[in-house]
Amino acid sequence: MSNEPLHWRSATALRDALASGEISAVDVMTSFLDRIEDTNNRVNVIVNQLPREQCLALAEQADAHRAAGAELGPLHGLPIAIKDLSHAQGFATTYGCKAFADNGPEEKDSPHVALLREAGALIIGKTNTPEFGVGTLTFNDVFGTTRNPYDLDRHAGGSTGGGAAVAAGMLPFCDGSDSGGSLRYPAAFCNIVGLRPTPGMVPSGPSGSNWSPHAVNGVMGRDCADTALLLSAMSGRHREAPLSTGLGPIPEDLADIDGLRLAWSADLGGLPVDPAMRVALAEVRTKLEAAGVEVVDVELDFHGVDEAWQVIEMYAWYSLLGDKPLADPDLYRDDFIRNVTEASGYSVAQIKSALDRRNALYQDMAALLDSGFDAFVSPATPTVAPPADQPWVKDIDGVEFDRYFLWQRMACRLAVSAHPVLALPATFSPEGLPIGIQLTGAYGNDYKLLSVGRALEPILGVAGIRPQL
Repeated sequence: MSNEPLHWRSATALRDALASGEISAVDVMTSFLDRIEDTNNRVNVIVNQLPREQCLALAEQADAHRAAGAELGPLHGLPIAIKDLSHAQGFATTYGCKAFADNGPEEKDSPHVALLREAGALIIGKTNTPEFGVGTLTFNDVFGTTRNPYDLDRHAGGSTGGGAAVAAGMLPFCDGSDSGGSLRYPAAFCNIVGLRPTPGMVPSGPSGSNWSPHAVNGVMGRDCADTALLLSAMSGRHREAPLSTGLGPIPEDLADIDGLRLAWSADLGGLPVDPAMRVALAEVRTKLEAAGVEVVDVELDFHGVDEAWQVIEMYAWYSLLGDKPLADPDLYRDDFIRNVTEASGYSVAQIKSALDRRNALYQDMAALLDSGFDAFVSPATPTVAPPADQPWVKDIDGVEFDRYFLWQRMACRLAVSAHPVLALPATFSPEGLPIGIQLTGAYGNDYKLLSVGRALEPILGVAGIRPQL
């Protein structure tokens, strides 16, 4: 082990050192708690945190478990906080919403949270999220705005605000969810890895929308190896999650990938991209090609995909709470009320058209990836992290957006394909803000996608650049 603080070491290194007894869970917990105490007041990402003494008691129990010679889970002794859209026993779930701000502690875990406990993870709190995960920026009327560790005057991205905690050294990794970029935008803005997995890889909680591949639970880590470790622990079958399939045991190492061949899209079918972002990503492509990676320009047909995403997404919000928010709109974000109102008026024909378009894009993506490409690459975001006082990015390269999700389409379009998508640190802007790329991989082969990402990490060379807080 190096001399760097424990909170900056990789999750895989911490796992190995904990298993061998080189370090204790109390050592690890103390380092992360100290980091949280030093930085969370500025970043504002860990919410509903257990008191320090209770966190340390969890670590002591983990050490006693190991000392007794008991079998250790893959995340034994590693702390984690749960996105405030999922249930964790003993913690309140507020959904970032005033209507639920006074919720009491949950009596049971969401399915993937139960898997985390079984794997030995120590749950110490919740992570911030916008109301019900609406949008790709984390702010709400319950806990406020989560800020970017690389520039505290900017957003950290969302709806998985926990990415800021991983980037800032407050957590080794975090869970999250994604229906329109909620794992990928914060990963790109915070220079970490975010994986929207194949639907069913990580179980979701019971609700009508869990029969859909649209919204998925997923993972974020500082590199692809850490992300794969967390994915292996969170993946599995659960009775309450009808689409859950699981992945089986994680390989000892991610596979080595030689002779990479990547399909490349500069703007995912003509979406607006900030000119400076285009320049930065063109330089990323040049760097990949100089390292021997074959990069081929490819475009898919995204006609009608934005409309399909909107119908599927809005209907998902309606299926969550029905008409209930409309009866008490002052307790909900205006965007959420608008989403529910819109969905309440959808026709069967609109829903059928959206599902048909989703199937067509799935088939197109599958055919592309079956044609000899290891991944389909596109920008992770159309611009760098915006100022923290903005509710969404309202224009890019002269194109104006009048709804919060329109600047998310770089992520939304790929969500419709239902394929796994990996956000990977790629470069930095001249002002020092992270820029990412997203890689779409073969359906059901998330470990290969992570292996491709791991092969690109040393070429891009930015994953280890930490914020100066």
